[in-house]
Amino acid sequence: MKARSLRITEATQGRLRRLNLYTAMPPILGAAVLMVALDVRAWWHVPVLAPAVIAAVIAFERWTANDIGRVAWPCLIVAAIGWPVGVLVVGSPNAYWGVISVASLALPRLPRYRYAAAAALIVFVAGVGATRLLIEPGGAVLAKFVLVPIALTTLIMVLSFVGERFYDIVQELEMSREREAELAVIRERVRFAGDLHDIQGHTLHVVKLKTALARKLVHTDPARADQELCEIHDLVADTIKQTKELAYAQRRLNLSAELENAKNLFEAAGIRVRVTRESEPDARVSEMLGQVLRETTTNILRHAQATRVRVLLTASGISIVNDGAAADGVPELRGLSALRQRIVTDGGELTVTSASGEFTTAATFPEAGAR
Repeated sequence: MKARSLRITEATQGRLRRLNLYTAMPPILGAAVLMVALDVRAWWHVPVLAPAVIAAVIAFERWTANDIGRVAWPCLIVAAIGWPVGVLVVGSPNAYWGVISVASLALPRLPRYRYAAAAALIVFVAGVGATRLLIEPGGAVLAKFVLVPIALTTLIMVLSFVGERFYDIVQELEMSREREAELAVIRERVRFAGDLHDIQGHTLHVVKLKTALARKLVHTDPARADQELCEIHDLVADTIKQTKELAYAQRRLNLSAELENAKNLFEAAGIRVRVTRESEPDARVSEMLGQVLRETTTNILRHAQATRVRVLLTASGISIVNDGAAADGVPELRGLSALRQRIVTDGGELTVTSASGEFTTAATFPEAGAR
């Protein structure tokens, strides 16, 4: 996952750098030609100043390809030599252009001491420019070879650090977007696993109970045993259908059907059940309440020694109370724990309590009740 995120961010950065290549290369080449045109006063000045210009152009092209690290030091050395040669040999006040161009691309990408390197560059540009005063003293020379180069070098380095920070922000945004996509996939997988557990866990436990009942009745009441086997067959067929619907995102729980199903299951297990429907919840929460009822029914049949169950349905939620609660507190119910997260995400609340020998599972959606 991390490698894939890095590949995506590098691709995005690559597109941005190529855009810079197409838009910034013409002005850079124009500046290089202008510098040479202004400072060249003899034919041999061209081969003296050209290496620094070429090094800057190469560094910029490699930077757009995200490969500046491979050529940074050679280009920086060549461009750095061009500045003192330009100052002392040619008398070029613009020969620093090459070294600051390469440095502005390379220094912000240093893993450490980047700001110290930028300060050292400014000192280097100022120190080399000041040597021109040994040959040609004067205020104009000081301005052209020291003050102006210092100001422009500082400005360019500040802009280069800001620009590199922009690329870092782009990378962080891309990685954040990729993480959100991965989290969405994980959430969907958890939801799918929870729904699959609701369908098949519930069904398998009911099949287990009905199979045990059919085995007891096969000799004493064959007709009832045959009826139980037919119900098992229908239940398995319905589970297969629901699993297919879940796989194709077509599954919808019917709360009324779940209430009737839970009532029949409790009665088949010899548990007295009372269902009270004060009002009907809206469609937005009824499916989630149906999942809570289904999971709670499975838990009661599997874990509790219940003799009676009360189900209360209101506009804002559902409450299921059964006796036969364990004396050692609330047991760990993984299915309900997974449901709790989904209910909280939808703006509801799921509570599980045990007191006075009764176990209560309640799911409420306050906003639905308010509406």
